[in-house]
Amino acid sequence: MTPDTADTAAPIDAVVFDIGRVLIEWEPEAFYDSRIGEDRRQQLFADVPLHDVNLEIDRGAPFRQSIEDLAAEHPAWSEEIRWWHDCWLDMVPREIAHTVRLKQALRARGIPVFALSNFGADTFDIACERYPFLQEFDHAFVSAHLKCIKPDAEIYAILERETGVAPQRLLFTDDRPENIAAAESRGWQTHLFTTPAPFAQRLVQHGLLTAEEAA
Repeated sequence: MTPDTADTAAPIDAVVFDIGRVLIEWEPEAFYDSRIGEDRRQQLFADVPLHDVNLEIDRGAPFRQSIEDLAAEHPAWSEEIRWWHDCWLDMVPREIAHTVRLKQALRARGIPVFALSNFGADTFDIACERYPFLQEFDHAFVSAHLKCIKPDAEIYAILERETGVAPQRLLFTDDRPENIAAAESRGWQTHLFTTPAPFAQRLVQHGLLTAEEAA
């Protein structure tokens, strides 16, 4: 849905946030580039299915053991693979401050805010300790806790069922087009996240925040 259609859409009863690259940075490539250089990082990611294993962690596989098993399978890269566990916080180096303010402003208005995120159980705990605002949702739907991930239909259905909010009255922001498409197929209103400013404008257009609150 484009911003200029917001006025004709159903009213929004709750806002749903992805976490990685929406509320906090998620930059494993930049981390590895800083350690071993871009060329060697590209070779590592070509040789070793780090992102695939991370998806299994998001589905609920144990964090440390999954990385240790992968390191054992690829001994030439074992040190670099273990960084995924040992240096994980360095891959989420900062909050995206404007989006965090938007979430807090919505809550101050009494508008329910939910998280819907692909996240490992252990890594979510680590992230919450570093970034306490991740504990300030009305409900956080974390893939590892639910044993299913976006864009699978099941995780969206769980949110609908547990919150009781009608799909067309949810506004969901996520940085991945496939996750947005899955939500739209269920009737959710959506915003493909790129930077905070367009999302802030969208919240204003829906009447959820004033321009001052969204700044």
